[in-house]
Amino acid sequence: MALLTPDEAQTLLKKVLSYSKADECQASISSNEGGNLRYARNSVSTSGVSRSTELAVTSVFGKKQGVTTINEYDDASLEKAVRRSEELARLAPENPEYMPFLPAQTYGPVPQTFIPATAAITAAQRADNVAKSLQIAKDAGLIAAGYLEHGAGFSAMMNSHGLFAYHTQTEVDFSITMRTSDGTGSGYSSKGYNDVAQLDVPAASKTAAWKASHSGGARALEPGKYTVILEPAAGVVLLENLYGSLDARSADEGRSFLSLPGGKTRLGEKLVDEQVTIYSDPWDPALPGSNYSGDGLPSEKITWIEKGVIKNLVYSRYWAQKKGVKPVPNPDGYIMMGGTASLDDMIKGTDRGILVTRMWYIREVDPQTLLYTGLTRDGTFYIENGEIKFPIKNFRFNESPIIMLNNLEALGKPERTVSGEGGGTAMIPPMKIRDFTFSSLSDAV
Repeated sequence: MALLTPDEAQTLLKKVLSYSKADECQASISSNEGGNLRYARNSVSTSGVSRSTELAVTSVFGKKQGVTTINEYDDASLEKAVRRSEELARLAPENPEYMPFLPAQTYGPVPQTFIPATAAITAAQRADNVAKSLQIAKDAGLIAAGYLEHGAGFSAMMNSHGLFAYHTQTEVDFSITMRTSDGTGSGYSSKGYNDVAQLDVPAASKTAAWKASHSGGARALEPGKYTVILEPAAGVVLLENLYGSLDARSADEGRSFLSLPGGKTRLGEKLVDEQVTIYSDPWDPALPGSNYSGDGLPSEKITWIEKGVIKNLVYSRYWAQKKGVKPVPNPDGYIMMGGTASLDDMIKGTDRGILVTRMWYIREVDPQTLLYTGLTRDGTFYIENGEIKFPIKNFRFNESPIIMLNNLEALGKPERTVSGEGGGTAMIPPMKIRDFTFSSLSDAV
């Protein structure tokens, strides 16, 4: 299915709802089409085009609901999907937390998430970019593995109370790992944007190549507490576990780092350094998102942490009603404010420290303190007197983003970053942090 216009999506969803005999009915449709090119050991391994589409129908009787999904759109298939969802709803147990579908909503202007040039990327463009990346690897005597992927899609929803919402989006993502021929050095870079004009594959490849070429023969340092500079690709895998935990219900129920005895929470408390301000804004051109959330609530600009103070939490519609507050949906992405210094500036301003390119294999240790463990990888370097002096062996760390953000020394210029763990996108700065805890050495590169 091609990307539908708002009128085309509305016509299709109205037809679906016309078949409904339920108390309430909601239909949503999404479609995505794009291409990809994967390479390893300095040669292309796979290349392809993908197209996917899905229509979901939710029927409700009282507090009982049933859902069906299909990818056929003739009249008979649409009606069959509605009937099947009604059958399932009648068989389902009541949902004690069921919330009726929303009435028609007023949404803000459509954010600039759809870029025609990204939607029009061709196989030749993919091949040309990858050829440049491979040439950089070959010229440096390195072995490269990478993935270039792009897509264009839309989503729309409509319900029997008159709500209609529509959104389009494009994205292009690139990641590259380069290694020395003896396997002792490794470098990494990843980028992701809505607009392909912002993607510079050669620049990202050169970054990975430099780190790979300079990370062989790594020396071992004793585990302990060090001043670190976390590049955005490293910092995001810890930060996403912080802002992904800003949930009101888990805090109210005593299951969160934000919980206090007696059902109270830390909302309104200063928990991290005053340099930390984190917000979401679907109209920010650096990280645009949808103007509506998954259940149809209008999106807003929301400040989650302001100068270290917890200002807002996510409230589902059910939990908001229970607590008598306004529902606050999860945003598409988070933006952390920073400074104006580049990564190079931060390195020059460091007497002794460790530069961390990337962290991975993140696992939860203690949800009450947000303590996590994981490993550095793909380029870890010792800094002395404002210069990168030599590569060091990777570490296992044990750290909480709360503790980390209380030990901030400096923030650099925010940049759009793709998480290598959760896969989400954020705008975060490089961070200089004191007393970061490395618990043991790792021989992996």
